[in-house]
Amino acid sequence: MCRNIRVLHNFEPPATDDEIEAAAVQYVRKVSGTTRPSTANEEAFDEAVRAVTAATRTLLDSLVTKAPARDREVEAAKARARAAERYGPRPATAG
Repeated sequence: MCRNIRVLHNFEPPATDDEIEAAAVQYVRKVSGTTRPSTANEEAFDEAVRAVTAATRTLLDSLVTKAPARDREVEAAKARARAAERYGPRPATAG
């Protein structure tokens, strides 16, 4: 139903509003058990996404670390390597 929520802290450049909102949507989807709320629940779903987005931004803005900022490309390469080890290499795409 949902993709994994990704780590957003300690990246350069910092997490964007879109990334934070996407994580909030994934969280609300997982907690609610639905990817698309019914019309009756849409307002509650949207409000929950706004609240989680705001809470996440507050958290990320408040966290401090001494560790060097992570590089998105390096982290993506590590994730691809883990996936290849777990699931096998991805087939080549035509094009």
